[in-house]
Amino acid sequence: MTSSREQTELVASPSESTEAFAAKSVSLRTIAEEADVHVSTVSRVLRANPNQPRTAVAERVWATAERLGYRRNLVASGLRTSSTQSIGVVSPRLYDIMVSTLCYSIEATARYAGYQALISSPPDDMGEQMRSVEFLLSRRVDGLILTSLHRDESVFADRLRSLSIPVIAANRHLGDQVPSVTCDDRDGGRQATGHLIGLGHTRIGILAGQRHASTGFNRMLGYRDAMAAAGIEVDEALVMHTDFEVEGGILGAHALLSLAQPPTAIFAVNDMAAVGVLGAANQRGLQVPRDLSVIGYNDIPVAAHLPTPLTTIHSPLRQMGEHAVSHLLSTIRGKDPTSDILPVSLVVRSSTAPPNVP
Repeated sequence: MTSSREQTELVASPSESTEAFAAKSVSLRTIAEEADVHVSTVSRVLRANPNQPRTAVAERVWATAERLGYRRNLVASGLRTSSTQSIGVVSPRLYDIMVSTLCYSIEATARYAGYQALISSPPDDMGEQMRSVEFLLSRRVDGLILTSLHRDESVFADRLRSLSIPVIAANRHLGDQVPSVTCDDRDGGRQATGHLIGLGHTRIGILAGQRHASTGFNRMLGYRDAMAAAGIEVDEALVMHTDFEVEGGILGAHALLSLAQPPTAIFAVNDMAAVGVLGAANQRGLQVPRDLSVIGYNDIPVAAHLPTPLTTIHSPLRQMGEHAVSHLLSTIRGKDPTSDILPVSLVVRSSTAPPNVP
């Protein structure tokens, strides 16, 4: 038994019993007559994956449908097929170039597979993220990708596991509680810090990001690994948590450089924060890398084109998005969920050099 509202969504016109459309009261039969094919052919063509190769007949049907202004109502169709051919993406900080690059990859990969990505960009707060999840669930998405989970959020993890659709984390993770596709951030932290140690730095500051972010936390673990491997004791005054923005990098750098024994190098666990470090150094009259070496993380496009090109760790952001969609769609199709950890690599540019010892 369906409600009157559901009946309105299910049937766009009396002759459209096999398909539902959002606009115009033109039936499948009208398209069939215009395209000179059987109505069942129209239904089959318009329900097929739009990214698959098309026959001449299918091209004629699609051209006719588009000319008549049809737009398939995937939500209404999903009431019958249990699929809307859509995935939800919750991704705070969409203005961040790293996040937007990841989301672009997710959207493009989903579209290529015949799915639409519905992206919500709430504040980086778990309550707001949960509201976005609930909203996307109301749109009947087939699965969810979450890019900014907070580590150790067991209540949120329990809610995600209770959902009737697959969920995968990208970029950040919740340990083994939710399948994820991430970079090997701990190794990236080791590589960044090891590079500075190899240049001769022993007093290395780190802007470790926000405490709730697994990305910054794991990169900080890598920093500690490299320092321990080199036999260098970490001065906790050199470990500072800031946000991932330029302003966070400026504030954190000024705090580190105001210490009685300031660092000769700073590892910012995000390129935008590293840009802030460069700005703070300039404000203090320091030259990079003569007076201060700076290394970032992610290798955003602007990193190579700054006045002092930034040494950084390259994260395969587009590959991360592709893998996240691939894993999610595989799970939607009934396979067991899997996780991926993608390798990262050091990119050496002009912002790092041996310490300037008087």
